[in-house]
Amino acid sequence: MEEETARSAIDTFISAFNASDDTYVTALLSQALTSDVVFWGPLGRSEGIAAVERFVLDIRRHPAGAGTMVRCSEVDMPHEWARYQWVFTTPDGDHRLAGTDIVHLRRSLIDQVIVFAGEIEPAAS
Repeated sequence: MEEETARSAIDTFISAFNASDDTYVTALLSQALTSDVVFWGPLGRSEGIAAVERFVLDIRRHPAGAGTMVRCSEVDMPHEWARYQWVFTTPDGDHRLAGTDIVHLRRSLIDQVIVFAGEIEPAAS
């Protein structure tokens, strides 16, 4: 049951990146995140849904056009923490970014997001 709850919150969060209109982003984020969410993104730490909304809207305004964000793995959830992989692709298909997010859930909502964007290089032997 916990994994289903996490999957639902994560998929709702991801759907904000793919909303048909910017006006839907806040509502989708409010369904997935706590109001005091802590977001560790590529530009550092921020707090609150408004901060996450700014990040999502920036991604939606990619110079190559509005892309598509998809979860491309199962949700792995030990206790209240979950991780999943995602891929972002622009409409031209030339700009692709992949990564892994780690999220913490509190009362069925995400209260922390840690974004790891990009591939991790194999360790040197």
